[in-house]
Amino acid sequence: MQLQSAFQSVVSNDMIFNGFKFSPKVLHFNCIYDGGVSNQSVPIVLAISTEDKEKLDGCLAITLLHNNKPVAILRAPEFFEHRKEERCARQFGTTHPSHPYIQMIFASGDWLVGGELEVLNRIRWNDGLDEYRFTPTELKKTFHDMGADAVFAFQLRNPVHNGHALLMQFTRQTLLERGYKKPVLLLHPLGGWTKDDDVPLAVRMEQHKAILEERVLDPEHTILAIFPSPMLYAGPTEVQWHARSRLMAGAKFYIVGRDPAGMAHPNPALKQDLYEPTHGGKVLSMAPGLVGMEIIPFRVAAYDTRAKCMSFFDPERKQDFEFISGTRMRGLARAGESPPPGFMAEKAWDVLALYYRALNSD
Repeated sequence: MQLQSAFQSVVSNDMIFNGFKFSPKVLHFNCIYDGGVSNQSVPIVLAISTEDKEKLDGCLAITLLHNNKPVAILRAPEFFEHRKEERCARQFGTTHPSHPYIQMIFASGDWLVGGELEVLNRIRWNDGLDEYRFTPTELKKTFHDMGADAVFAFQLRNPVHNGHALLMQFTRQTLLERGYKKPVLLLHPLGGWTKDDDVPLAVRMEQHKAILEERVLDPEHTILAIFPSPMLYAGPTEVQWHARSRLMAGAKFYIVGRDPAGMAHPNPALKQDLYEPTHGGKVLSMAPGLVGMEIIPFRVAAYDTRAKCMSFFDPERKQDFEFISGTRMRGLARAGESPPPGFMAEKAWDVLALYYRALNSD
């Protein structure tokens, strides 16, 4: 029997197909790996409707299709009740109906299907960005060919400003001072689904390339690649998945940001973050499954009005620092104005400004 995968299922399972979940031949939901149960902070599941379950019940194998093309075979399938409320409560710590990913979970099928997954073909999105989609094995080979003796990863779903770059530059310098000869940065923007108000992947990639072209980040010591996961906005639970995936790709150092995988509370009346901003970093420091990875804590950067650049925040002279919010940044771009000098590389800002002005014209 055949099963046409929905877009969101394909985006999620692209993590498996590209090797970020174990190997090209793995067990899916209800997974056993190396003879034991593998605990994952974020479940990757395939939800199906009751109608599809009834059609597939008793099948020995299911061919998974994307755009009517076979991408994988699921053998010895098993079906499980999709306990949506329990899944959301455990994964997100909330079941709020306005959370964007929770909305998709509750709109998905009432059953989950799992089994032994055999990948047939690598998914090509044909969006002009496939050259930036690497498997963990390919990334490891690239790092080896570069002569990297340390790899540090930076996860992001937003455009890079000079505060982000400062943290990455500082991390590389710290590794050099610790005796590493060639630390390499894995600049690994999230490439799956994101909220409608997030900057699209294609725009972010152009912005990141501009950062490298202007040498805000050294292109000779940086690999720009797409991390194929969707954004779940699951906070401290999700950030464990982000770090673990980079460990599988060869990174031994992971820069954790403020409020990683977070978002504003879905109840706007509360006017607060959904997750406590420091909990993601704290959870990573004690999370199981990250043996061999060192977590680099986030340092707050802000615009230094005295130095006219982004600097690490100094509470002793807090009057000299200005925090430029994403809301203000978007407002400047839409109005055709520029941020203060030193906030973002000029070419990188031009990419964002063009995108936001196009939104205004629409």
